[in-house]
Amino acid sequence: MPNITRRRLIQTGLAAGAALTTARCGRADTEAPLGTPNNPDTSPELNANKIKDVTLRFIGTGVAQVNDIRDKAQEDLGFKIDLKALSTEENNQIAITQPGQYDMFDGEYFSLPLVIPSGNLQPIDTKRIKNFDKIVPFFTTGKFNGLPVEKAQGTAPIKVMYLTGEDSKEFSATPTDWATMIPFQYNADTLGYRPDLVGREITSWSDLFDPAFKGKTSILDIPSIGIMDAAMVVESAGLMTFGDKGNMTKPEIDQITDILIEQKRNGQFRAFWKTFDESVNLMSSGEVILQSMWSPAVTAVRSKGIDCVYAPLKEGYRAWGGGVGLSRNLEGPALDAAYAYLDWLLDGWVGAFLGRQGYYSAAPDTAKTFMSPEEWAFWYEGEPAAVDMVDPFGTTLEKAGAVRDGGSFEERMGNVVVWNSTMDEQVYLVQKWNEFIAA
Repeated sequence: MPNITRRRLIQTGLAAGAALTTARCGRADTEAPLGTPNNPDTSPELNANKIKDVTLRFIGTGVAQVNDIRDKAQEDLGFKIDLKALSTEENNQIAITQPGQYDMFDGEYFSLPLVIPSGNLQPIDTKRIKNFDKIVPFFTTGKFNGLPVEKAQGTAPIKVMYLTGEDSKEFSATPTDWATMIPFQYNADTLGYRPDLVGREITSWSDLFDPAFKGKTSILDIPSIGIMDAAMVVESAGLMTFGDKGNMTKPEIDQITDILIEQKRNGQFRAFWKTFDESVNLMSSGEVILQSMWSPAVTAVRSKGIDCVYAPLKEGYRAWGGGVGLSRNLEGPALDAAYAYLDWLLDGWVGAFLGRQGYYSAAPDTAKTFMSPEEWAFWYEGEPAAVDMVDPFGTTLEKAGAVRDGGSFEERMGNVVVWNSTMDEQVYLVQKWNEFIAA
């Protein structure tokens, strides 16, 4: 099986799996979004006759770059979508320098401080997004039921969610009618471990540096993300403190790099991984017993019959969020089609597709209508699985009786303390991270 990243994981689904997903959606084609070919009765926002010949070019690294999602969108919306999957760096570079090469941009919110100043994403009129009020509030208002996520460091989506006006390249500190992107997926990340090999409960990020696990740990080798995990580890271990883990100073970067190099030279790390498959293989083989992980990777290990825990650590989670933006060059019927896609993205089918892998939907209430009560209870409410949990491709991820690590949606996302981030010293950070990996 070829190596794939988290963002490319679900591209490997079989057609049979896609059929299974559609069968479980719980809605007939006639219940497609209003104004689409399968439900054309009313919609002032979309004229199918004008957009039927539109082809939207979609660049990104995320879930939107999945044939199953593209095919369902084309079926429901009536126009064509061309996908182009890229690395994060390539995706951002094209978004910044080649606006004529794409119509829609799928990226993470932490990339927006790099992309928005180019002026190549046009502000999105939130008044045209019918389910905008259903988006989870930490995206739209920065609030989440008074939970700690409201004080999270890093590039929290609310910091880059809005622009000051229709033609603006400036982020707004308060909500406006003009959004940078429309969110569709996100998650809370932590450490994964093998309880049969670790021999005790993992409760803190600092456990990654426990000498008892020397030569059996791993950390994610993507600088912008790996440094955030490392910061959680060194801070919880009492080795240093940060003014803002999501925006480190050069002296802070120097200090954490020195700590990481010392740990590496002492043999604490067995490996460094870049891809989803690498993390799964390291954990499944027992070569690594404690490491940075992504939620679907933990469930992939479990699907092999191997116990693996996604630890609800006392210090909290590191989170990430992805969304879709629009090229400044979009206009006329193509722009109408793009807005129709954004509406469709929040309609629920995609949210349910994501939910069956352990990700969260930007509009949970609509996703719920496409999920069985048993799926919703497991993935969002933290209840024991009443039946086996199956992913969109037909693979059993969790057996009946299993409970999602970390509990409910509010428990997990409410305990986010830092978001993936683009730092002011990003270039310097990458340089120092590479020094650590090469040491």
